[in-house]
Amino acid sequence: MKEKIEHLIREIESFRADTEAQMEDFRLKYLSKKGMIPSLFGEFRNVPNEQKREVGVLLNTLKTKAQEQIERFKAQLDEKEESSEGNIDLTRPANWSNAGSRHPLSIVRNEIIDIFGRIGFTVAEGPEIEDDFHNFTALNFPEEHPARDMQDTFFIEKDPDIALRTHTSSVQVRTMENSKPPIRMIFPGRVFRNEAISARAHCIFHQVEGLYVDENVSFADLKQTLLYFAKEMFGENTDIRLRPSYFPFTEPSAEMDVSCMICGGKGCNICKYTGWVEILGCGMVDPNVLESCGIDPQKYSGFAFGMGIERITMLKYQINDLRLFFENDLRFLKQFEASY
Repeated sequence: MKEKIEHLIREIESFRADTEAQMEDFRLKYLSKKGMIPSLFGEFRNVPNEQKREVGVLLNTLKTKAQEQIERFKAQLDEKEESSEGNIDLTRPANWSNAGSRHPLSIVRNEIIDIFGRIGFTVAEGPEIEDDFHNFTALNFPEEHPARDMQDTFFIEKDPDIALRTHTSSVQVRTMENSKPPIRMIFPGRVFRNEAISARAHCIFHQVEGLYVDENVSFADLKQTLLYFAKEMFGENTDIRLRPSYFPFTEPSAEMDVSCMICGGKGCNICKYTGWVEILGCGMVDPNVLESCGIDPQKYSGFAFGMGIERITMLKYQINDLRLFFENDLRFLKQFEASY
């Protein structure tokens, strides 16, 4: 058996394979389950005990030599294929790799951050679990305001009140507490409200709020900032309008509409045939809010705005069911692979 193994070692060392078919023949002859080397390992049990050590070493050497030859053949064939010019087999199947895609909410969130970043707004984030002062009191919410009711807010503790934040305005408060004007920041994040889940509403959604505090900030500055945002997000032909509204933390307050990007302002079912679509709320920061955060309202003024990322995304991509953002259906998400 020793002589047989030594003969096979010499045979393997002298073997040459120039094609994949020859390499496969080599593998089948020597290394397959019915090949010569496994067969010799099966016969090893019959070798006399005094020869087992020597024959065992030779058997392992034989197997190693065969495996090394296979690797050498593969490397030579790969090198030969790479060096051959114009010898590409276009009928070979491609190696597809299924790349992931960003979530549409992430795409739009990043776009909003980028738009405001170009005019000097930086990003700040804060905790999703908030106390009453930062979520309500500092923002000029009176004690009897309905937003404090448990029907609207997810309370975690009572006395003192601890809740899942209902807006990212709480991050504005924390920023004003810890920073001195001028302040020019946006606050993206996830918020929570006790809403019935439907095609138009959810108990979890995402906001981007903005805050600018400095000397001599006016409503005209707010309007120009939001007009710039609307044109960058929805197109140069986009118009805006501001309608009087009410928010506890801004005075005066307004709702902002953009001209419907579907019908161009002519009227359709998306804009309810008005030609306008509401996208955000805004206003001048109430002096009481500035004072609560340690900023002198006699010296400084500011504006704030807030928008839902889901609403902007639905308008931008003409999505009619908000629940699609939370279902993680790959058929839906793959549509946004080319959006970034």
